[in-house]
Amino acid sequence: MLRLSKTTTGTILFGLDLILILAAWPVVLWISRPDFAALFTLPWDCRDLGYPALNLLLLFAMGLYRREAILETGRSLTRIPLVVGMGAGLTILASQAQSRLIANAADPGGRDQMMLFGLAVVSFTLCAFLSRLVIDVLLRQHVLRRRLLIVGVGRRAWDLLHMLGREGGSLHDDVALVQHDQEEVDPRLLAERSDRIFCPADFNVAAVAGRLDADLIIVAPDERRGMDLGRLLECKKAGFPVIQYLTFVEREIRRVDLKRMELSWLIYGGGFSFGALDRFLKRGFDLAVSCLVLSLTAPLIGAGMLAIRCEGRGPLLYRQERVTADGRVFSILKLRTMRVNAEAQGAVWAQERDNRITRVGNFLRRMRIDELPQLANILRGDMSFVGPRPERPMFVKQLAEKIPLYNERHLVKAGLTGWAQINYPYGASVDDARSKLSYDLYYVKNFSILFDFVILLQTLRVVLWPSGVR
Repeated sequence: MLRLSKTTTGTILFGLDLILILAAWPVVLWISRPDFAALFTLPWDCRDLGYPALNLLLLFAMGLYRREAILETGRSLTRIPLVVGMGAGLTILASQAQSRLIANAADPGGRDQMMLFGLAVVSFTLCAFLSRLVIDVLLRQHVLRRRLLIVGVGRRAWDLLHMLGREGGSLHDDVALVQHDQEEVDPRLLAERSDRIFCPADFNVAAVAGRLDADLIIVAPDERRGMDLGRLLECKKAGFPVIQYLTFVEREIRRVDLKRMELSWLIYGGGFSFGALDRFLKRGFDLAVSCLVLSLTAPLIGAGMLAIRCEGRGPLLYRQERVTADGRVFSILKLRTMRVNAEAQGAVWAQERDNRITRVGNFLRRMRIDELPQLANILRGDMSFVGPRPERPMFVKQLAEKIPLYNERHLVKAGLTGWAQINYPYGASVDDARSKLSYDLYYVKNFSILFDFVILLQTLRVVLWPSGVR
């Protein structure tokens, strides 16, 4: 039987989209072009591969493989035609650029262009609708059920169940629990999962795993002292994957669980590795992306400055001290969105419906235009394009005193966007800062250029469908 322990529902949905698109696209090309054999000659028209590639890329970038998008099917279905149309439009632009830059490249005519565009949008939209219908049926029929066996019945096991229900990558988990020795059972588990708690004789976990045909065994007791590790080794020898609680949370939820953190896990586990090549590639990535984005958004920055000037007097740009890598303080640049002297009474976090924000400033914040001058900070080397959000020195000092490991987020440069920014709404409290730190530490621990690219792609979702902005 297919093991689903490392397969999320979003991954399966992406696979369905890919299969349907690969099946439909050759038919579309055959219908739209009588010279179908010309597709196998050089140079290719970039539309031949551009339409399906950009369609899948934008479906991913707009978050349509995320947990919430799969659960909110109605909202996803309304967004799919827009995302597919965006991908098709970008493909046409790329095709036009190819015809001008490459000699002998195909120059698509207007009729051919519109016909292929229309067929691509319709076929890809239908493919996306069909794949989501299939996923919905598979979930309802429990075909995608993942069988998890948790070793532990205490507070940690309850926390894990809670996180799986709210943030898990698989949308249908069949969870059972194993009690070892005289471990105290969390009352919430007794109330909700009493029929799924097993107490095998001699702590024979492998027997329970075999009876349930478990896909994964997660070791999550509140106290490991006295646990017979030999029994867990038997599970591995029998072919059942065994994983530690913190490692599972990191892999499944894609953040670090600060509430149950063990320093030994951070010390002996992988991650936190930044070689010279990594830093060189990241700096090159920052320069390339920042120059591209700055060239594309310069008109927006100019329009924002003009709007600020039309609303009243005062500086167009706002400078503020922030903290970046190694605790270094730098001056960040933003378009001014608050009234002049808004912090005359002292610095405070921005709140919802903050009366210090101007009408123009509210719009600039909603559209993230006020952040664009930070591209200059990236070019100067103060920031990176992707990294933890830069905080003010006074807030950093306060948070570091209250939240363990807070300063570890400064192992890398602060970023214009980041893993926490695209996964958690704007934070304006110590609890919010703690939650965002769980994502920041995950990013720092698992840094790679590919991860930066993924975050950059998914920033499009936050920009086009903003939420939690203040």
